[in-house]
Amino acid sequence: MTSQIIPVEPFDCVVFGGTGDLSERKLIPALYQRQVAGQLTDPTRIIGASRADMSSEDFRNFARAAINEFVKPEERIDAEIEEFLQRLHYIAVDAKGDKGWGELAGFFQDAAPGRIRAFYLAVSPSLFGDIADKLKHNGLITGTSRIIVEKPLGRDLASARQLNDIIGNDFAEHQVFRIDHYLGKETVQNLMALRFANSLYEPLWNSAHIDHVQITVAESVGLEGRVGYYNTAGALRDMVQNHLLQLLCLVAMEAPSSMDANAVRDEKLKVLRSLKPITAANAAQMTVRGQYKAGASGTGGAVTGYQEELGSPSNTETFVAIKAEVGNWRWAGVPFYLRTGKRLAGRMSEIVVSFKPVPHSIFSESAGQVFRNELVIRLQPDEGVKQWIMIKDPGPGGMRLKHVPLDMNFAGSFNVRNPDAYERLLMDVVRGNQTLFMRRDEVEAAWQWIDPILKAWEETAQPAQGYTSGTWGPSSAIALIERDGRTWHEEEA
Repeated sequence: MTSQIIPVEPFDCVVFGGTGDLSERKLIPALYQRQVAGQLTDPTRIIGASRADMSSEDFRNFARAAINEFVKPEERIDAEIEEFLQRLHYIAVDAKGDKGWGELAGFFQDAAPGRIRAFYLAVSPSLFGDIADKLKHNGLITGTSRIIVEKPLGRDLASARQLNDIIGNDFAEHQVFRIDHYLGKETVQNLMALRFANSLYEPLWNSAHIDHVQITVAESVGLEGRVGYYNTAGALRDMVQNHLLQLLCLVAMEAPSSMDANAVRDEKLKVLRSLKPITAANAAQMTVRGQYKAGASGTGGAVTGYQEELGSPSNTETFVAIKAEVGNWRWAGVPFYLRTGKRLAGRMSEIVVSFKPVPHSIFSESAGQVFRNELVIRLQPDEGVKQWIMIKDPGPGGMRLKHVPLDMNFAGSFNVRNPDAYERLLMDVVRGNQTLFMRRDEVEAAWQWIDPILKAWEETAQPAQGYTSGTWGPSSAIALIERDGRTWHEEEA
């Protein structure tokens, strides 16, 4: 089975922060993969821009090293690497000063009119406004320009609005691509196909048939050099406000009228606006904050606690569990349990839709327990979809029930490479397709729900409860779901 690759028209992509971590680990490897797939057409150019003084040749060497480190050996093709590197250029640019902007403007003089320009801001959000203004001041923004910004989009509603205003002064909303790499994951998009391309699920996708939903994004790593940022952000801002709420929206949204970007985002926005508020009155019952202590990492080695890594006392949460509720007809009474954290027992992201049990079991006790049906959408690792059902255990020994998965593993079902999320999203930017990107009002609606939680934690001085590294978080996270008579999903053998 082969995947259909549709080339995109030639474009220029300027990566501000071109020598940074994101560019090295994700953007350069993603663009190289699209070169190999035959998706980049001539004369596409990729321009690295940062403060560092280096030549285009130096930048190509940097990109070559990035490909060698972050692309699998079997996917490194010498001829493709050389062709890709020839697309790369470098200009030293000072975001806050005048250095390099004239040179960057000159670079585009020979470009065909109407050529797509993508400006990727792989830099601190504090520089977004400076760069956007400089692009405008130097006449670099055309009708076919796009600007791509990474999270975090603000620390709260007020700063998100300010950031959106700053970018909106220079770019129209249809030119702004707010990237959330989770939405580029193949399995996340598959959730749309599962729901809206099959008549099997949608009639059951409501409170009459679904008992609850679980969304887990677990990381086994700790801070990994992000100490400064993370200690001021915490897990709620870093993960829940964007990744987890976006996944919740895709599970809970009504069917859009089409796959048109605004039709999809309109429905996601309705979900965000329907979330029941969590305030100081109920935060202690609906949320759990945690912080990892010393213990063992997912790979088995001993690791230090968060405060030891930080080098100072801190109440910043590295784990959050929330019981969220969508206040509308479809989801009335169906809790959405969200959890995310660092230094947990393993790296795993999944959505579990747990259906209600059969209303009455006709089987005797000897047949064994009747488990409820579950749809498990695994985003990483081992991307795939499992539908857990009850069947009879084969054999002549009478009626014995068994809980088994109908398993669709991506790697096993499709003999194609599973592209990284950034590959898909970068090509969508070039195409001008905003379906998988967040609209301004979405970002702000998410903050409108998150802000009162942050305020409640502050007002009630809700502590971050310690949990041992290598476990599934604080015991109160287990209590959060078990007091409702439910348990967190654990993979069955």
